[in-house]
Amino acid sequence: MRLLVVTQYFWPENFRINDLVAELVRRGHEVTILTGRPNYPQGKVFPQYIENLAAFSRFEGQEVIRVPMVPRGTGGIRLMLNYFTFAVNATVLGLWKLRGRQFDAVFAYEPSPITVGLPAAALRAVKRAPMAFWVLDLWPETLEAIGVVRSPALLRMVGKLVTFIYRRCDLILAQSKSFIPQIRRYAGSDGRIEYFPSWAESLFDASDVASAAEVAEQPDSFNVMFAGNIGDAQDFPAILAAAERLKEHRHIRWLIVGDGRMFGWVTEEIERRSLQDTVVLLGRYPVERMPSFFRHAHALLVSLKDEPIFAMTIPGKLQSYLVAGIPIVAMLNGEGAEIVQSVGAGLTCASGDHEALVARVLELSRMTDAERAQMGRDAQALSMREFDRDTLIGRLENWLKTMSYGKCPPCGSQEAK
Repeated sequence: MRLLVVTQYFWPENFRINDLVAELVRRGHEVTILTGRPNYPQGKVFPQYIENLAAFSRFEGQEVIRVPMVPRGTGGIRLMLNYFTFAVNATVLGLWKLRGRQFDAVFAYEPSPITVGLPAAALRAVKRAPMAFWVLDLWPETLEAIGVVRSPALLRMVGKLVTFIYRRCDLILAQSKSFIPQIRRYAGSDGRIEYFPSWAESLFDASDVASAAEVAEQPDSFNVMFAGNIGDAQDFPAILAAAERLKEHRHIRWLIVGDGRMFGWVTEEIERRSLQDTVVLLGRYPVERMPSFFRHAHALLVSLKDEPIFAMTIPGKLQSYLVAGIPIVAMLNGEGAEIVQSVGAGLTCASGDHEALVARVLELSRMTDAERAQMGRDAQALSMREFDRDTLIGRLENWLKTMSYGKCPPCGSQEAK
């Protein structure tokens, strides 16, 4: 197939779309990527990209078409400009740069913002190619949950934009089963929707990697590791409140690997609360390095704020945690917590409940190595059963093929599964 992938984020930024494109290429498909200039999560265009544009014009031998946009920066206005300029430039310049090119299907990747659907919809119309839209973040619900938009009128306008985009999709992919009813509200009763969760990149299933040298060895420590985006949705106030309650338990260390919009605030809070001895900010590293950091972890922490929208969400890092075979401590509500609980892959507590998080971390730290190892095996078994990479990508490949032949199956058939 000749596939066009439309995504605001792409390599060298760390997103699962990179792995998906690489696998589709490996399976023999021709993939063209329409994306922006890499600037996530620091908010500045990557220096290595500026120094050598040509080095980032191809990925796995496939063409990467990049359009200019305002970098994310640090404020809300800059973020909105970032979303807006990508949507406009990917539509106008994308149509121009792709003139005369034909595709069998368009695939849009939407971890946020929803506006990535505008250029994808335009290209669907002009190229007369069916479009699949992978929803990993629900708008306008997420905007309201994290306080980006508070005006009911503005939220209604965003809802109309979502309806406009969803109703131009031939197939909508929902990252969690809980997303499906919400998507249906905007897509309409005829909207074609399938459950399509994320998977863990195969590199996370690695037991033969060396431990990351960046983490200082501390004998007899119990290391709780958070890996990923340090943003508002991850509820770092609750995480640091738990760390503060446990700071007298010197053997418990919190290792935070990642970056994001709240990195500066977390840094300041660690100093203000005198947590330097127990909370270690390690910064951002390429996804390929994560297994070496996981080697230090006795438990992997995943968290989301106490908001209805996040109870419907399966955090992207959860699949990576499961396949790593390390017990999970989850401060989550809803579907994400249910996945961990379903096989005893770790311990859970309610979102925002830092006192319960303290209790869960202490409980895990007091378990035997054998008990924690069994949790890790159960996690890996669940990963293989529900979130196997080859199975999921094969499913997507079949959907795209049937779409390209004009035979997209009636979606909704997976909703009860």
